[in-house]
Amino acid sequence: MENINDLLEKISLEKSVSLEEMPEIDLYMDQVIQLFDQKYKETKRNEDEKILTKTMINNYAKGKLFIPIKNKKYSKKHLILISLIYQLKGALSITDIKSTLQIINDKITSDDINLDAFYTSLLTLQKTNAENVSESIPLRHQEVKRVMDAEDEKLEQIMLIASLVNISNSYRKVAERLIDDLTKTVAVPGTETNTKK
Repeated sequence: MENINDLLEKISLEKSVSLEEMPEIDLYMDQVIQLFDQKYKETKRNEDEKILTKTMINNYAKGKLFIPIKNKKYSKKHLILISLIYQLKGALSITDIKSTLQIINDKITSDDINLDAFYTSLLTLQKTNAENVSESIPLRHQEVKRVMDAEDEKLEQIMLIASLVNISNSYRKVAERLIDDLTKTVAVPGTETNTKK
């Protein structure tokens, strides 16, 4: 099995598009894709993996996951929202992402959010989360070794995979329940199960 610390370094858990990397001028779609590709290219599992495509962005726009664009250009606000979508899509359905971002989109529309400050707080949390994961993965590996007491490295690796997926699923289920709680008080257009109290 690959050294855990080497593996953690390769996947670059702390990677994110910072506010400083987001230009103040509006970007065309190709420029948005290029920005995200350059930032996340080291995190790809293989060369064929796509970070962001025109189809993805068009689907996000059609699904109303972010505020409407103007003149085929994406503002800094759009870049922040696309970054949020990129982070959320690894664990949540598009419906759940839409429900989660609806409040932010509404607040942007009513000019009732300091989006830069919100995003800065998110990046701070992501950095802390990456540090916590980097510390906990070797501990999970040690726990697998303790529980398994096996000489077979491949089985040990499978057990670690299963353990990590179990933890990931637990966090995802909590996040989904929080989304359900959010949508009890906010009606999201296009979803039949959400009702206002």
